[in-house]
Amino acid sequence: MIRRFVMIPDHYMFEDNINPDFREKDVTLLFSGEGRPHPAHKIGPSVHDYYLIHSVLEGEGEFRWKDQYRRCCPGDTFVIFPGVLFSYEADSQNPWHYAWVALKGAGVSRQLADVGITPGSPVCHSGDIAALHRPYTRIRSAFRHADDPRLESLEASGWLTLLFHQLGLATREMLPAPETMEPAMIDRQVEQAVRWITLQYHQPISIGELSRRLGYHRAHLFHAFKARTGLSPKQYLMKVRIEKAKELLAGPLTVDQIAASVGFNDALYFSRQFKKATGLPPSEYRKMQHAALYPN
Repeated sequence: MIRRFVMIPDHYMFEDNINPDFREKDVTLLFSGEGRPHPAHKIGPSVHDYYLIHSVLEGEGEFRWKDQYRRCCPGDTFVIFPGVLFSYEADSQNPWHYAWVALKGAGVSRQLADVGITPGSPVCHSGDIAALHRPYTRIRSAFRHADDPRLESLEASGWLTLLFHQLGLATREMLPAPETMEPAMIDRQVEQAVRWITLQYHQPISIGELSRRLGYHRAHLFHAFKARTGLSPKQYLMKVRIEKAKELLAGPLTVDQIAASVGFNDALYFSRQFKKATGLPPSEYRKMQHAALYPN
């Protein structure tokens, strides 16, 4: 862990903590810090090759990007995007106190866009300064304990997610209505049901149990599911089980073991359903697969 908590020129206080885990991820947290610069302290004009998020906790200053300008006060967050020319300067009478976090990765722009922050609109305002400040403090705290950099990085990433949540709360009134951003409610319901079936096909599943677990009315889920997939939940479950059984028949498991693995308590019933779906009993299907893989 590399930590800096020193008096440096142009700052009353400056602390910077660097992530001890250097592995790159979809969103890589590089470092986080907090500072109280002197009046009229200025950075730029310049560019960065990473994202730098600043949140103003006290005081004032100005942020410039491209040919645009914004006066920032407590609760404002401004984001510097990679390759974008920027500068920022503390007020000459009431200099700001801010916290920052630096990020890299292909997923950063997507996460920022999800909370309404883009290169064309890189500033937002939060009324809850304490909640905004907390994730920065906890990120830096995580970086101070580098016994296992992987765990410290995971903890810091969790607090970064909460920072994005705070930014999302600040911008949600400006975001498009959820209906325009996500699939229709009925599609989400069917997607949840499909995911449940795909993950839990080896368990006993009924439409009643599925509806209860997902919190939907049985009849509603049945009709929505069939309208979107062309199959009833029961038919879809059978399809998933048969496809999984086909995969397992390429391996060494017995038919009884395969039946149990894909959710059938009765191997004979499994064989009947398999033949109904494929035209062949499991043993014959296995022979056909073997012949295709190892022709004479």
